[in-house]
Amino acid sequence: MNIMDFNVKKLAADAGTFLSRAVQFTEEKLGQAEKTELDAHLENLLSKAECTKLWTEKIMKQTEVLLQPNPNARIEEFVYEKLDRKAPSRMNNPELLGQYMIDAGNEFGPGTAYGNALIKCGETQKRIGTADRELIQTSAINFLTPLKNFIEGDYKTITKERKLLQNKRLDLDAAKTRLKKAKVAEARAASEQEVRITQSEFDRQAEITRLLLEGISSTHAHHLRCLNDFVEAQMTYYAQCYQYMLDLQKHLEGSFPSTFLSNNNQSSSTPVQSISTPSVLASASASLPSVSNSIVTSGISELKSSSGSRKARVLYDYDAANSSELSLLADEVITVYSIPGMDSDWLMGERGSQKGKVPITYLELLN
Repeated sequence: MNIMDFNVKKLAADAGTFLSRAVQFTEEKLGQAEKTELDAHLENLLSKAECTKLWTEKIMKQTEVLLQPNPNARIEEFVYEKLDRKAPSRMNNPELLGQYMIDAGNEFGPGTAYGNALIKCGETQKRIGTADRELIQTSAINFLTPLKNFIEGDYKTITKERKLLQNKRLDLDAAKTRLKKAKVAEARAASEQEVRITQSEFDRQAEITRLLLEGISSTHAHHLRCLNDFVEAQMTYYAQCYQYMLDLQKHLEGSFPSTFLSNNNQSSSTPVQSISTPSVLASASASLPSVSNSIVTSGISELKSSSGSRKARVLYDYDAANSSELSLLADEVITVYSIPGMDSDWLMGERGSQKGKVPITYLELLN
């Protein structure tokens, strides 16, 4: 027998099998043929797998929307992923807002109250943008990728084996139907042999499918660990954002006295219409130190121009952003001094053997 004859016979056999399955499936739908039912345990496992697949897809897609709200950006990332290429790096929304604020602050003048505040806000927004990138990256690796691997890997294997099980069941039921219709003893013997073979193949495939489906419990346990990683990533992100905004708020509150003083000086020389201060600013200003701005400014200027040191009271708690800074507690007294080349918004602070940079706006110089 040559290869061509073998292929022709194989195609004919496959066509016969396909036709037999189609006839059996149609008769089952019309109620004209009996159907072998799967055992209750296997049916429950199949239902659990389908439910897992459905909700995993929904959670995965909505997580992608949460991490990247822009649908165009998601489509672009999908295309680059399919092309096995890295998507071009672009500023995210917080980073873009931060850059606009910094550019505006430099345009208005870093030495002005508004310009300096814009720059500080912009720097904070860019830090939030960096934290946002870290959240997306961590969540993609630890949460989204395992979910996607299940959908595109394990569940595809389950679907394939389930389809094979369906075909084996149709073959078994078709053989049972032929056995019922067999009249001649020889035909019945052949049909009984066919039923035994198809029953064995069906049982073997049912066992394979059952073993795969029982692995769904392990999948749930794995996804639970991934969910915990996702929650930890979110917790880290929101804690970072809270700390960044808290530090920014304290800095802005510390800049209110000079702003108010500047406004008061302008109003004393040029009559303007009285404007009521919003309650939120009034409450914020009430918590600020009642120290003359000119005294503070002149004291810091003298300190920066000299090589001496001064005592200063801490106005607010401050958490050091890195090892070069010194954490502060409200109302404690520390020693401060300036060093050449230091940023105008910072002084060096000492508390016992500890030292580090401290922000000027958190301090009240003492006589």
